[in-house]
Amino acid sequence: MAAGFQASRPFVPPFPPRSEKPRGSLSMILTLRRNPLEIWGKADFERPLAIGRSILGLRAAAHDPAAVRRVFLDNAPNYRKDELQLRILSPGLGSGLLTAEGESWRLQRRSLAPLFSPRQVAEFAPAMQRVAEATVERLEHRRDGAVTDVGELTSRTALEVLEQTLFSQGLGREPSEFQRAVTSYFDSFGRLDPLDLIGAPSFLPRLGRLRGRPALEFFNEAVDAIVESRKAQLDRGGEAPRDLLTLLLAAKDPETGLGMPEADIRANIVTFIMAGHETTANGLTWTLYLLSQSPEWRERAEAEADEAFDPLHPASLERCEVLRGVFEEALRLYPPAATLTRLAIADDEILKVRIPAGTVVAISPYVLHRRRGLWDNPDAFDPGRFIGERRERIDRFAYIPFGAGPRVCIGMAFAIQEAIIILANLLRSFRFELVEGHPVMPRQRVTLRPRAGMKMHAKKRRSSKIST
Repeated sequence: MAAGFQASRPFVPPFPPRSEKPRGSLSMILTLRRNPLEIWGKADFERPLAIGRSILGLRAAAHDPAAVRRVFLDNAPNYRKDELQLRILSPGLGSGLLTAEGESWRLQRRSLAPLFSPRQVAEFAPAMQRVAEATVERLEHRRDGAVTDVGELTSRTALEVLEQTLFSQGLGREPSEFQRAVTSYFDSFGRLDPLDLIGAPSFLPRLGRLRGRPALEFFNEAVDAIVESRKAQLDRGGEAPRDLLTLLLAAKDPETGLGMPEADIRANIVTFIMAGHETTANGLTWTLYLLSQSPEWRERAEAEADEAFDPLHPASLERCEVLRGVFEEALRLYPPAATLTRLAIADDEILKVRIPAGTVVAISPYVLHRRRGLWDNPDAFDPGRFIGERRERIDRFAYIPFGAGPRVCIGMAFAIQEAIIILANLLRSFRFELVEGHPVMPRQRVTLRPRAGMKMHAKKRRSSKIST
């Protein structure tokens, strides 16, 4: 089929209601606690910039490529992560790459960059293929058409990829334990507390944080075991694999010669376990759902998985433009991080509007990716946007599922390669169909997950035993 092919009736997946009028303070607090996606009203999807004062203080919402570029690139030093965002992320992610600022962030970024070079990412492909095959094999042992929670399936697969690549000697725990801990963390710390929203003192207890303590304790114990095991190996003179953990332990500040603080090492391990698998897992979950509702695109993706993808030759991934397109379109509709916020350190001007120091600038990829005027039929599933000439017309700062500027996600190429390999293997062997009557609605708990999970029938297409 030609690259310009489009479904005759693009599927428009369900999305949260969009208010016609601004919300009052109480309504805003309740909405942010229930599902922050619902805070965005109809006007937000139509205007490039808005600024005003609310119960959250002086805030600006910027959803124009030029505004995004200003905040994330051109004047990035003037914008740092705000207190509310750090209050949500820091208990679990500490001072890792995702939350660090200034020189600490630069040191961590420089230290980890070699692990995510194009050459190194390509070398991870065989390990990703082995994990994908193992996932297919597990599904093949189940009854044909058995109901599967695709979110749990992709989450376990992504965790196993981490075990085979970034943590090459394993995580020391069952993937299911990490899955439960990540879900518990997001459901507790990721649910905005009214005390945080009104700026109450930090010493006042938050119920959600109390519920999330077991998850934090699990990560602390698991990470301690991972680090101590590797240190013991190094102390014995053993040859350590060139993976994330080795790079973290060996990282040196080029100016002082000092190693990375142990707290930062542990924080980055948790960051890559949490964020490193969550992006791929959620993106694949939404992709399989969207394909199940769009027969034309599903057939195209299955055909490409059958004919263009070659597990023995990772270079074949370059030919998989449909598989990449459907995944990137899923990230457009359901970006992993639905809202990014920055605090203006000094006065600035965005789109000729004055931004006073102390303003929190919110950039929601969820809103940006669906803004009228930037995208044709923005709420519809149309992977053709990312194929051929149409792809070239997308402004770099109109599509930011991995962020933008100096702090763009270091694992972007890793995640896309991983997703294409897993998706190709799943589609070669199975056709996923949504369980009849299963409700689908995105809910923001740090990341965008389906509110009720994603129950699907995994129906066998053909036996696909692939030897690597």
